[in-house]
Amino acid sequence: MLCVATAGAVLALATQTFTLDWTHSVTRTRWHEVWAVGPAGLRPVAAEVQGPGAGMEIPEGAQRLPGGWRYRVQGPLQPLVLLASSGSTPSGWRLCAAGACHDLGTTEGDPLRLWWGDGCG
Repeated sequence: MLCVATAGAVLALATQTFTLDWTHSVTRTRWHEVWAVGPAGLRPVAAEVQGPGAGMEIPEGAQRLPGGWRYRVQGPLQPLVLLASSGSTPSGWRLCAAGACHDLGTTEGDPLRLWWGDGCG
């Protein structure tokens, strides 16, 4: 189960994958990530981006698309993913899983914690 904690609330989503959409705070470019979820942790597996962002370059082998890039992500499993809102973007993150989307982290200082759990409690 994907567990998402923000602002004192916890979402429990029965899913093996989710997407995360957000806007880079410096370059204002759109990022779309696909994540895999399982008992060993969470792992990014693919991304589509409008362009590079400060500290986030387009990797070698990325496929050029109209309006951006697509690539596979080769990242390790993460037992816990922490996302912090800078307050410098017009929105937080849009997390979609199990047929529903949730707008999260829309205010500065409203961090998200994502992890795999049996009950998320």
